[in-house]
Amino acid sequence: MSFFGGAAQPAAQADIEVSDPPSDSISALAFCPTADYLAVGSWDNNVRIYEISPTGQSQGKAMYSHEGPVLDDGTKIFSGGADKAARMFDVSTGQSTQVGAHDAPIKCVRWIDMNGGVLVTGSWDKTLKYWTPGNPNPIASVPLPERCYSLDVQGQLLVCATAERHIITINLGNPTAIYKKIDSPLKWQTRVISCFPAGDGYAVGSIEGRVAIQYVEDKDAVNNFSFKCHRKEGATTKDGTNVFAVNSITFHQQHGTFSTAGSDGVMYFWDKDSKTRLKTFDAAPGPISATAFNRTGTIFAYAISYDWSKGHSGMTAGHVNKVMLHALKDEEIKKKPKK
Repeated sequence: MSFFGGAAQPAAQADIEVSDPPSDSISALAFCPTADYLAVGSWDNNVRIYEISPTGQSQGKAMYSHEGPVLDDGTKIFSGGADKAARMFDVSTGQSTQVGAHDAPIKCVRWIDMNGGVLVTGSWDKTLKYWTPGNPNPIASVPLPERCYSLDVQGQLLVCATAERHIITINLGNPTAIYKKIDSPLKWQTRVISCFPAGDGYAVGSIEGRVAIQYVEDKDAVNNFSFKCHRKEGATTKDGTNVFAVNSITFHQQHGTFSTAGSDGVMYFWDKDSKTRLKTFDAAPGPISATAFNRTGTIFAYAISYDWSKGHSGMTAGHVNKVMLHALKDEEIKKKPKK
């Protein structure tokens, strides 16, 4: 099915560009949940940390060699990269230390805020591993059916999307046992998975311009659905439609609505409960590779950067590479009454 019926949007102030962006493709964005820091991971093997003011002004605070950030308590940043290592960076001391390792590149890291704090890492070595900073060995490991492509955590829910369209859910009350394993409801390769703020389901995005809304429990299956997005009418395909990958799905923690961003350079805000498109952004001058909402839900960050959806040949000179900050208005992100 398709979402439709988005309302006309009033003129908005221009989005603000973050100063001194990475020099190569941007792979990840993450806001700190307790402070005004934004971490930006890049293919140039560095993580940059910026301090973001409430008005959207940015100031570079630190940089260390790695990629793929997740933020914790306002002073520590966790990341994983192609060097097969998980690292922790302490903003207050400026020190980076290795806190975990895999046998292949680490694709995803998430911080689990329970039992004093645990880091979970997902790798192309087909495992999830749990770590406590300061302990060089994992406290537990979970075998996966395939390489980890995307991972998210919300409350007691951990979801992991792997190659070959597998989706794994884990109840963190029993973190070493797979609670449920299904094939993705989407027919093509999974690009991103993101938990609902309520922790009772997740959204999945594929390379084929489609998103699925999926609840964990069978009793809620009546609410599952999928919809098309990130497509353009054209004459280069059999059915006259150009299809783009969904690169990022991010939920607004206060309102429960969510964003999608794609290789087409377009972003949308959606309300899954009323099945409504809330906002359509003007197309950016390049793919949107990553997105994030800040802790207060007042700023939406997005990266305009080559996403490698067309392989090495698509990385041509002159590609835009920057991080933008959009000031959110209630009318573009709040839920709409069900029809």
